[in-house]
Amino acid sequence: MGYFPAMHRVVALVRPVQSTFELGCAVEVFGTPRPGIPQRYEFEVCTEVPGPVPTSAGYAMTVARDLTALTSADTVLIPGWAPVEAPLSAAVHHALLGAHARGARLVTICSGVFALARTGLLDGRSATTHPGRAAQLQREFPRVRVEPDRLYVDHGDVATSAGAGAGIDLCLHLVAKDHGAAHAALLARHMVLPPHRPASSTTLRPGPVALDDLLEWADERLGTQLSVGDLAAHLSVSPRTLARRFADHLGTTPGAWLLSRRVAAARALLEETDLPVEAIAARVGLTSAVNLRRRFRAQVGTTPGAYRRTFQAPRRPGP
Repeated sequence: MGYFPAMHRVVALVRPVQSTFELGCAVEVFGTPRPGIPQRYEFEVCTEVPGPVPTSAGYAMTVARDLTALTSADTVLIPGWAPVEAPLSAAVHHALLGAHARGARLVTICSGVFALARTGLLDGRSATTHPGRAAQLQREFPRVRVEPDRLYVDHGDVATSAGAGAGIDLCLHLVAKDHGAAHAALLARHMVLPPHRPASSTTLRPGPVALDDLLEWADERLGTQLSVGDLAAHLSVSPRTLARRFADHLGTTPGAWLLSRRVAAARALLEETDLPVEAIAARVGLTSAVNLRRRFRAQVGTTPGAYRRTFQAPRRPGP
């Protein structure tokens, strides 16, 4: 997990013609002050040649900062890259590699992955992009393992997202990594967004209404000994049919989804209450502190105690 100081500096690298939507995704998550929500990020925009930068909306925006802005960025964000065939200039190539070598996190939204791939930092690693560009990305960069059905792929030092809207999912995922799931959920609610979608959610096919109802039903019963068989019985289908629906519409298995929801609920309780780990394990259906610690470390990369010390603000004790 990447733990960052209270004010984390995000710098978006833009170029002509800049997509306003992709940039807007980053601005909404990292750069928009919101009443009642602590401001944890500083957001800035830079470009190779300061001045007017044409946008996909037909107007030009004025960008005052040049590539030197990347030398102090904690996260460098590339919100699209159009046309995707455009090469990196020597200056941009050097600036991106320099930021990465210094420890900055490099993040792309949608077609921005084409710029990141040209640095070589994705060689031998997985990445995603808009499904309509996945074949081209794989063809041009055969050393990159393209995963077109994933909303985003996060390696810690580099992260990529699929179609433009998935950029919001990736940005909220990064907020949760930096400042905890509760802060990310609060931000999502203020943005009037549904709960954060996991990376494995498919980008291609929305789930049927019946599956959506199942997910809500299961979320309300995480504290019980809910099993995959219970999920199948709720839909009156076989476990095999249920597994096929989860694979088709969520890109995961019912068991893996159920475990991820339990760990997510545990994260929220660790941040928002002083409940002991044993009580949290019971509340989220993981039965024991030992089981919670094992599952939590496998999914989050740290222990429940370390996670709580990092992300819990002073709060009232849990009931």
